[in-house]
Amino acid sequence: MAAVAQDTHDTLAGISAGKVEVLESALELREAQREATGLDERTFGLVKIAALIALDAPPASYAWQVANAVEGGATAEDILGVLRAVAPQVGGPSVVAAAPEIMLALGLSLPDGAE
Repeated sequence: MAAVAQDTHDTLAGISAGKVEVLESALELREAQREATGLDERTFGLVKIAALIALDAPPASYAWQVANAVEGGATAEDILGVLRAVAPQVGGPSVVAAAPEIMLALGLSLPDGAE
């Protein structure tokens, strides 16, 4: 096992627990990235969700990006529009895999039988 400094351990534990305050530097970096694109917050958030779908991103990624998109003014209907828009390019399986993660990120219950 590698030697890990306590500060490193605490930071990793905070990130693993989803503590946003631990990620303040990432939030600052995100804002700088958004400003560099020239996109408004809503559009930037939706583009990031589209990228997650295309990359078949891990579930935790959706929780973070969906929250950012909604905070930036995106609606659940906008996010559904993203799913529909990228489906022809990324394929049905990627959209089907992303849908439950997006539902959970929006605070919705999954239908019976969904994982």
